Amino acid sequence: MFHITDIFRSTFICPKDLLTKCGWKNNDQLPDDAHVLFFFFFKFLFLCQSVNAMLLLRRCHRLNPIGLLSIDRNQVAPVVASCAVRLCSSNNDQRFHQHGFSASWRHVLAGLLAGTGVVLAYGLHHHKAIEKSSPLPIISQEEVTRHRSLKDGVWVTYQGGVYDITEFVSIHPGGEKIMMAAGGAIEPFWSLYAVHNQEHVLEMLSAYKIGELKAEDLKKQNTFKSSDPYSSDPERHPVLHANSLKPFNAEPPPEILSDSYITPTAFFFKRNHLPVPQVDPDLYRLHVEGLPRGVLTLSLEDLKTRFPKHTITATLQCAGNRRSEMNKARQVKGLNWGVGAIGNATWSGAKLRDVLLAAGFGPDVAQWARHVQFEGLDKEITGSAYGASIPINKAVSEEGDVLLAYEMNGKDIPADHGFPIRVVVPGVVGTRNVKWLGKIVVSAQESSSHWQQNDYKGFSPEIDWDTVDYKSAPAIQELPVQSAITTPAEGSMIDRTEEMLTVKGYAWSGGGREVIRVDVSVDGGKTWKVAKLKSSDKEGDQTSPPLGRAWAWKLWEITVPLPPEAQELELICKAVDNSYNTQPDTFGPIWNVRGLLSNAWHRVKVKITEDDEEE
Repeated sequence: MFHITDIFRSTFICPKDLLTKCGWKNNDQLPDDAHVLFFFFFKFLFLCQSVNAMLLLRRCHRLNPIGLLSIDRNQVAPVVASCAVRLCSSNNDQRFHQHGFSASWRHVLAGLLAGTGVVLAYGLHHHKAIEKSSPLPIISQEEVTRHRSLKDGVWVTYQGGVYDITEFVSIHPGGEKIMMAAGGAIEPFWSLYAVHNQEHVLEMLSAYKIGELKAEDLKKQNTFKSSDPYSSDPERHPVLHANSLKPFNAEPPPEILSDSYITPTAFFFKRNHLPVPQVDPDLYRLHVEGLPRGVLTLSLEDLKTRFPKHTITATLQCAGNRRSEMNKARQVKGLNWGVGAIGNATWSGAKLRDVLLAAGFGPDVAQWARHVQFEGLDKEITGSAYGASIPINKAVSEEGDVLLAYEMNGKDIPADHGFPIRVVVPGVVGTRNVKWLGKIVVSAQESSSHWQQNDYKGFSPEIDWDTVDYKSAPAIQELPVQSAITTPAEGSMIDRTEEMLTVKGYAWSGGGREVIRVDVSVDGGKTWKVAKLKSSDKEGDQTSPPLGRAWAWKLWEITVPLPPEAQELELICKAVDNSYNTQPDTFGPIWNVRGLLSNAWHRVKVKITEDDEEE
């Protein structure tokens, strides 16, 4: 390793090499005069008896070999200059006189230090001026606008910089949505998709910078002041755990879920992709398209008065529920949901089947129609609406029970859940239950929406972001069987003196398949016991729904004795539905890049504490 004393032993070392060997990084940032002056400063110390000279610099501890190398390059000049002043003010320090340093000798050294500081200050100031006038080319907004395709390149601007993100778009699963920003500024989109405006994303973006936006074009951009599109979002209960704020996505504490068969609306998980739209119920109109009679337009009052009101109890679950557990097994991308992205509610409204029949659906349409598309009133900055679709058979079936719901738990459906109208598709993944419904389209094709085509699909564990092909997999509709422990919580302390342990949770299966059993283990899966199922808040109610229409979850509970001498318990639950589907034991075989369909055995570890008297 190079030592600072090597400076004094060498008479041939280049000034720049000297600084490099001393640990000074990027010494090209100093002017040549500064390199030379620094070099002769150290050589001067050597010629004047380096030990004694270094004694002088004890007054300037930040210029010793260690202190010098720890100083930020922008602070060196003021440090050197301040040391010069301190040396000049040392006339009464007897230690210098003891070592034979005269006042004139100290003034020479102080002058040399001051001169070094001046040259350093000039050099760094000159370098900053160069930095300020970026070496990157100046690019006009007109030129940026020409680059809006993979063929021509995809350019965007951000805070005055110009970025060529063509390569990034081609490998990103949301590339089609990113293309909406092509040729323009990112800022308006990041105010909408605020989850992307994070430090690690900015770091990724910086690698694609190719220039600076022309000053007059930047000024024009800055004159556009976009308001926060989330400023009118509704208030939410503070007990909810937010996984993202803009858009708002949150879940309740797990123990709340098993306290009531019907999840209180305030605690029902919130899953928004965009800002919550403000809808005037008097002006609201629903448009039904794609049928022979033309467009059918319905007001909220029409839906309430022209069609019979139906009520169902149905569980909605986000496709990403329990993603956090899969993420621990192997990293995935998406909101880090716990076990709370699920809820059970009563929903009331008109049947979609009745509305479609009124709009002209019949046997002739059934010959070619394959899907029913839904569009929400929540829109992107480009005006594109959130959308999804379901198979036509589910939409028009007597037993499909698809509702255009205007009530949730007996009251007007709240803003966060789709006011004034939400599609409720029981037994189907939450993302197809489109909120703030504005349009229905009967079609031979699936929805072209990003959320139907390029998200909410499952893949093999071998597929990663480099190999994923969204066209190769069907959109998720019905969800697999699911269960989770809601109490006790992970890491809970159980008092040994209680002797018994009560475990609670929920279970549900998609497609109307009824959960018929929940198995619970308190010893990590070595032995199992069957939990008691609950189909309503009525004590002892074991009523079974019609076959294929089990839309609601089952709550379950079991009380077991604490195993003697056990210090820690691993609690596990797994559900079985009436098709005898059950949950896999681990996440490895079901892992996928988006962390969807996460339904492996749910595991919770708790500790048992001993009574003080027993200890």
